[in-house]
Amino acid sequence: MSTMAAPKLYYFDGRGRAAIIRMTLAACGIKFTDELLTEKEQLEKWRSDGLLQFSQVPMLEIDDLKLVQSGAIVRYLADKEGLLGSSLEETARINVMFEGSRDFMSFFYKAGFVDIKEVLKDASAKGLPRYLPIFDKAVKENGSGFLVGGRLTLADIGLLEPILTILDYYGEEALKDYPSLQEFHKKVTSLPNMAEFLAGPQRRKPNDDVYVSTVKKILFS
Repeated sequence: MSTMAAPKLYYFDGRGRAAIIRMTLAACGIKFTDELLTEKEQLEKWRSDGLLQFSQVPMLEIDDLKLVQSGAIVRYLADKEGLLGSSLEETARINVMFEGSRDFMSFFYKAGFVDIKEVLKDASAKGLPRYLPIFDKAVKENGSGFLVGGRLTLADIGLLEPILTILDYYGEEALKDYPSLQEFHKKVTSLPNMAEFLAGPQRRKPNDDVYVSTVKKILFS
């Protein structure tokens, strides 16, 4: 890791599009600080100061770079720390699995912004029955407990996000028919860096009224 100042993540005090960035930083063992967005004036200043290339958060300040777009940020981190595979083929497989995890996660981003019952109803009908069997099969066939190869990659971090979200909202019952995903969850959350992060203050809680109202106040008022 660089000896420069600790990376700084600019985002709301919630999960949202920054959750995957926080998890990737943690998995890489990169200590970071949060610059929390709580007022509209902050966002306006960040924009006027040229910090946000596309005028939106999240933004990660790291290695003298100001990186935006969640996918680009986590790929930079994964590439930097060797979590994108050891061959072109592995990298392609990791990217396929990671993008699939983003599609899966998209069922839950709107939680709190619309009725949670509707979110979970849609996810139960379309998301869980589609994606859980695919990822369970992928973990089983790979044989190491991870999605690709024999060690943690960005694909695993990507999958862990919806798995944790499912456990938050549905409980362990949701994974009862997917033994490989149960083992995957146990394996990845037991890794020292991930375990420390998940038990610590930088792991945000699920969307609540405070988070939702702050986002609406800043972005939509």
